[in-house]
Amino acid sequence: MLTHLLAAVDTAALLAAPEAGGILTRLLLRAVNVGAEWVLWILFLLSFLSIGLIVERVFYLWKNRVDAGELREMLVKYLSVGDVRSAYNEVSTSEAIECKVLTAGLAAAGRGPQACSEAMLSTKARERVHMDAGLSILATIGSNAPFIGLLGTVLGIINAAQQLTSNASQAGQSAALGGVFEALVATAVGLFVAIPAVIAYNLLQRQVRARMAQVDSLAHFLLSVVPPQHPPARV
Repeated sequence: MLTHLLAAVDTAALLAAPEAGGILTRLLLRAVNVGAEWVLWILFLLSFLSIGLIVERVFYLWKNRVDAGELREMLVKYLSVGDVRSAYNEVSTSEAIECKVLTAGLAAAGRGPQACSEAMLSTKARERVHMDAGLSILATIGSNAPFIGLLGTVLGIINAAQQLTSNASQAGQSAALGGVFEALVATAVGLFVAIPAVIAYNLLQRQVRARMAQVDSLAHFLLSVVPPQHPPARV
């Protein structure tokens, strides 16, 4: 940190002497001299977005949950006697991805196992998009929030170094040191935003993978009881 502070002091000294450095360097230094408060606002907005996504995904998965064991027992109950219609009516009323995939498979069961399998694969691919919705944004927030906070810290240290070079008195040094401490807050806020987002992303991804494994298990079970389609007899 001391090395970064010394480098920031040298940079601020360059800003204080307009004749030093190139035009592009002076322009960039003036741009970063606006401070780090805007970075904190971005981090707060990202934190609200992250919390909103986490709540929405948890509510979605909880609302559309299903007991895979009971679903399997229901399929055994109806399909063991060839009652495909009753099994279809049972699963078609649910919004869970497991039931949607089974609904597509039961609707195509009369055309044989191949048609049943293709129908379930198509529905699974379509519904997977809804299961993964928002998770990529959550992962992006978790991976980039610390770097955004670090950017705020660097900008804050540059400002503190500028104050130190423009006012070398004891009061100026105290103000510059206070600015450095305030700049470190940006890194802390970035970590505060990133850590819950990363934890939530991993937990939600694990839940999605578990649900998709249930879908595959139920789909293969349905295929195991669908009778093969026999070709029409030749006359």
